[in-house]
Amino acid sequence: MNFIKNNKIKSVIGLLILFYILICQSCATMRMDIKETKSFFGTSKIVYLDSTIVVGKFKIHYIQTGNKNLPTLFFVHGSPGSWDAFKDYLKDTLLLKKYRMIAIDRPGFGYSDFGDSKNLFEQGAILEQFVDKIKNGKNLYLVGHSYGGPTIVKMAVDKPNDFKEIVILAGAIDPKAETPEKWRTLFKAAPLRFIVPGALRPANDELWWLKTDLKFMEPTLKKITADVLVIHGTLDPLVPYSNVAFIEREFINAKSIQVISIKNANHFIPWEHYDLIRNELLKLKE
Repeated sequence: MNFIKNNKIKSVIGLLILFYILICQSCATMRMDIKETKSFFGTSKIVYLDSTIVVGKFKIHYIQTGNKNLPTLFFVHGSPGSWDAFKDYLKDTLLLKKYRMIAIDRPGFGYSDFGDSKNLFEQGAILEQFVDKIKNGKNLYLVGHSYGGPTIVKMAVDKPNDFKEIVILAGAIDPKAETPEKWRTLFKAAPLRFIVPGALRPANDELWWLKTDLKFMEPTLKKITADVLVIHGTLDPLVPYSNVAFIEREFINAKSIQVISIKNANHFIPWEHYDLIRNELLKLKE
């Protein structure tokens, strides 16, 4: 009887674990579906494009708003996340008067080959090819938050003449400021890897690689020649404010560097300090 009872308990536990995995994987994608996107833009009657561009063997999903003939604001989200991190910017009536705006799902997130994580160098190369496909001959401005910060920096390193200005929002650029949590390695291999829910799995991968990626990128930062705007909270607990000094020291060939420090602000400045950031985007050099 005890044998049968133990088997039943094991079966129940197994089913609960399977249920957890299935539910978590489906609920933790951190992305808006087609209906949610349509509803979001529908309430403000904003015309938008919801599309995907194939870059080699990769798919990059993006949302576009604004006049296709205007200069482009190109938004790159953090980790984890998706294009909707910048959804309010995409429907901002002031920004729409000045820019075409594109917000992407980075490789491995949203609807861009979800779950297939890539390191910083791979992501930069993929997004550079994506940009080549959407260029319209006007100025192109890169805006990256958190992990999106080093992503746009890598793009500006590789293609210094392609971008008018890069806007780094609480970006992790300094390798010395990164302290990878050793627990992340536990969830990179089976079987624990498969219990990490949804978008947290590729996020775990890329954040574990980030410090090494930044070390390799550091000697190339002198290649950046664009204007640079850095906005960072002084009390950011996730990406230390010391990144600001690192950028000022290492971006030696940037055309200009402007720093806006938000006193006592945390890491979530794109949402908690929306007006400030929106107004700075409106003032970008033409």
